Amino acid sequence: MKICPKCQKTYTDDNLNFCLEDGTVLQQMASAAPPPTVAMNVPITQQPVPPQTFQQADSPQGGWQQPQQAYSMQPPKKSSKAWIWVLLILGLILLACGGGAAGLFYIGYQEQQNQLANSNSSTPTWASPTPRKNSTTTPTTTSPSSRTNVDSLDLSLWVRPASVYGSTKFEGGELIVSSKDADHYYVITGAEDLKSTNADVSITVRNVNSKAARTGYGLIFHSDPDRALRQDYVLLIDSMKQRYRIARHDSSQELDVTDWTKNTAINSGSAENKLEIRDHPDTGKVDLYINGQLVDSIKNEFGYPGGVVGIYAGDAIPVAFKDFEIRTN
Repeated sequence: MKICPKCQKTYTDDNLNFCLEDGTVLQQMASAAPPPTVAMNVPITQQPVPPQTFQQADSPQGGWQQPQQAYSMQPPKKSSKAWIWVLLILGLILLACGGGAAGLFYIGYQEQQNQLANSNSSTPTWASPTPRKNSTTTPTTTSPSSRTNVDSLDLSLWVRPASVYGSTKFEGGELIVSSKDADHYYVITGAEDLKSTNADVSITVRNVNSKAARTGYGLIFHSDPDRALRQDYVLLIDSMKQRYRIARHDSSQELDVTDWTKNTAINSGSAENKLEIRDHPDTGKVDLYINGQLVDSIKNEFGYPGGVVGIYAGDAIPVAFKDFEIRTN
């Protein structure tokens, strides 16, 4: 049923849209029971659209969310990489405090080298000795040095400024040197005019507190004068076990030439021991003496040409040095 809103005339034909009297658009008359096909809710354009459905279906943000998810997976990866960096940094710190931190030691050496006035430079390094099989040699009595030009070094000039690597002091006519840590050794090398090449070099050492050594202490020879521990040899002893060893350094790495070897020429405990090397450029060999007795001979293959002398103290053992002499022709 439809009605004309102007003349109020009604029409039963639902297909008729205009009033036959005045042409006004007809309106549907209200009924008590609406047809089942007529919707009661508001027009669809006014219905709220679920935000999630709208975003997924029509918004470009739906596609932007995928990179966000991929990005959110990055923190675990970054965390993993961060742990790697932390471990690397910790490793470097441990090396610096433990074994093979040559860069830090070289800095320490350079600072001491700049302070060196007459006769020495200084650098510490790690001592990480591996277990060595002991052997025994019989000392050979030999004649005194035939080189008569003697240069006696003043070890009071070898006292170094306070260092985190080692300590030095001069008292009672002895230079007492000790590394700060039992796993370190502390080295002081001479200036470029204190050459061990084509010379006989001797020094007297004493284990002040009669402590056993793992690394040893002794005499450095044929050392690079500009950078300690880069290229040299060293004669080391452990008086408590009456043994010696010979080592060399290659870019701060310590390599054995002769493993720990027992020799009765070494005085035990805190007794003095005179260490001596005699360089023979004509034969390319270096003879090594302890208390005037020949204990070993090595071929000079790795010594620095024109190398200098030095001293070496390891294992945090106070070692007293005195009577440091260089003999030449």
